[in-house]
Amino acid sequence: MKLNVLFVAFLIMASCGGNKKNEAVTETASKEIKVEVPQEKGDALEVYDFDGFEKFLNKKDDKVYVVNFWATWCAPCVKELPYFEKLNAAYADENVEVLLVSLDFPHMYDTKLKPFIKENNLQSHVVALDDPDMNTWIPKVDESWSGSIPATVIYNKDKRAFFEQSFTYDELEKEIKPFIN
Repeated sequence: MKLNVLFVAFLIMASCGGNKKNEAVTETASKEIKVEVPQEKGDALEVYDFDGFEKFLNKKDDKVYVVNFWATWCAPCVKELPYFEKLNAAYADENVEVLLVSLDFPHMYDTKLKPFIKENNLQSHVVALDDPDMNTWIPKVDESWSGSIPATVIYNKDKRAFFEQSFTYDELEKEIKPFIN
């Protein structure tokens, strides 16, 4: 399904979500003290607009990055997530980092996305991209991207590859190997 249609629906139905931390506020005399409340994995979620997210697409260190765009409502995306998790575990010692970028709608974060992360015990880094201006940011990810998901970027400081497709584990492993050597 095209993101364009979904983001139009998003604009009509959803309100903007924020990147707010779960905080407890205590007042002492005239001072306000913020205390971070500990959270279980899956309770906290990093949410970015594209300007904040773009740093994840342009790191220039010695790692190989696998950035997968997905959503809980996308059946092919959900089907391939275990392969990204397996890759993350199998290649952690090879300096490979997997980033799962959820394109779920902000009103779904608490009811669908966070429970999904927790129930599936996702170990890869998960962030949410909340930027309805997809006509601006999709070509910044890759000029050839139509906006369909799943989509994946694999890159290191020297090269980059973009895939607008689903993967099996073997296919994913085949694509990452040239980046490691």
